[in-house]
Amino acid sequence: MTAGLLTVIDMQHVFADPASPWAAPRFAEAAAGVRRLLPAFGDRVTFTRFVAPERPSGAWRAYYERWPFARQPPQAPLWHLTEEFAPSAHDVLDAPTFGKWSPHLAARVAPEGRLVLAGVSTDCCVLSTALAAADAGTEVLVAADACAGADDDSHAKALYVMDLYRPLIRVTTVADVLAG
Repeated sequence: MTAGLLTVIDMQHVFADPASPWAAPRFAEAAAGVRRLLPAFGDRVTFTRFVAPERPSGAWRAYYERWPFARQPPQAPLWHLTEEFAPSAHDVLDAPTFGKWSPHLAARVAPEGRLVLAGVSTDCCVLSTALAAADAGTEVLVAADACAGADDDSHAKALYVMDLYRPLIRVTTVADVLAG
């Protein structure tokens, strides 16, 4: 077993569907990396879902004015995990924020002290989660080839920024995570 907690960020229909305004063009490639990681972590996996708040407040009001299609309840199909991952998702964390670092993840990662991140979008929810976890003193590994961004340039820039936080955050590969 690989040490730590694997957190799979937002592998949802809204990011997988090419017709969605929030589609991650390389979602399928990120999914392939996630598939490779899952067996190595057993039950030490948390899936997250980005969901719209019932009533956006603060700057989130302007955000949802820009993206009105997303003002749907958490049970709406666009927020579901993709069919590939839903059966594997025994621990699911919903959050109306980009960053998914929370007391729930902190409690799950505490015994090992390492958080491995994969999913979408590298330049939004993965980045926000990594920075908050690192600030909390958690060792963070980002499996770059199990992530996808809004586009290739944004993905690469986000990986570059996260790697600036070494040794708190290390950008790595699925193969390196699996090698231990």
